[in-house]
Amino acid sequence: MEEVSNKQIILKDYVNGVPKESDMELRISTIKLKVPEDSKAVLVKNLYLSCDPYMRPRMKKTEGSYTDSFTPGSPLVGFGVAKVVDSAHPKFKKDDLVWGITGWEEYSIIKAPDSLFKIHNTDVPLSYYTGILGMPGITAYGGFYELCSPKKGETVYVSAASGAVGQLVGQFAKLLGCYVVGSAGSKEKVELLKNRFGFDEAFNYKEEQDLSAALKRYFPDGIDIYFENVGGKMLDAVLLNMRIHGRIAVCGFISQYNLEQSEGVHNLFCLITKRIRMQGFLAADYFPLYQKFVEMVTPHIKEGKVTYVEDIAEGIESAPGALVGLFSGRNVGKQLVRISRE
Repeated sequence: MEEVSNKQIILKDYVNGVPKESDMELRISTIKLKVPEDSKAVLVKNLYLSCDPYMRPRMKKTEGSYTDSFTPGSPLVGFGVAKVVDSAHPKFKKDDLVWGITGWEEYSIIKAPDSLFKIHNTDVPLSYYTGILGMPGITAYGGFYELCSPKKGETVYVSAASGAVGQLVGQFAKLLGCYVVGSAGSKEKVELLKNRFGFDEAFNYKEEQDLSAALKRYFPDGIDIYFENVGGKMLDAVLLNMRIHGRIAVCGFISQYNLEQSEGVHNLFCLITKRIRMQGFLAADYFPLYQKFVEMVTPHIKEGKVTYVEDIAEGIESAPGALVGLFSGRNVGKQLVRISRE
């Protein structure tokens, strides 16, 4: 039975405040290239790892959350793309390509492989299955189309709009004939939103002294749909600028993840006066619609009607820096790590 070395990214301890690369360490172990006997496990070689904001809350000790905290002393866990090396599960065989939850390591034993998605379409980059054809894609699809029930001609605002999910929401809204504005944290990202993703307008939130006034400038008649990725002061400003019967899909609160005490939101009374529907959701809520989503988005990708920008770090050693960079806006587009070119 062949045994190989296995580089792993280990969480050293629970993290308070802004995460640092030093909160993680590279460890080299060994692994047998065979699944355990009497199991239904799958052994995979990881090709790409996805860096996602939701991983930050998992780096601290929490109870009652929808997902467990990471275990200090063990590899981080997240979405990735992998190739099956050995399988005891009837659904998967050697050399199958899959995406789903895996370890931050070169090889992983997946003990619950029913959560994996088999990759059938390989005439798009495999890396897309960490993004547009993976969890961020189904997040954008479910949150926008299913939760917000958009209509042609409506006004749509997307925060953190150049990220893995936001860039897709904006493009989906344009395909539907909506007026779309996005915000991001640099001039480069603002240009990307307008020139690459086709947003009608975009602005750098860091340059705005008054976020509510900025939104009034771009939405003089108000916002029908807000796709929420930021929280805090941004959400407060948006509530003042929503239209009657507006919808807010709450995808993430990235401005709050590193705070010891979350900021309060002061304009919630607008939910009543404007009859706004604000709803949180998880990507997994829409996993049952994954095939429907793929059938919708794949032709748009092939026809160039939907584009996707990736920020790829090379090698597992670069993974801690890539993850930490999410929280300072260092990445441009979807942040992922290439582990192997196989």
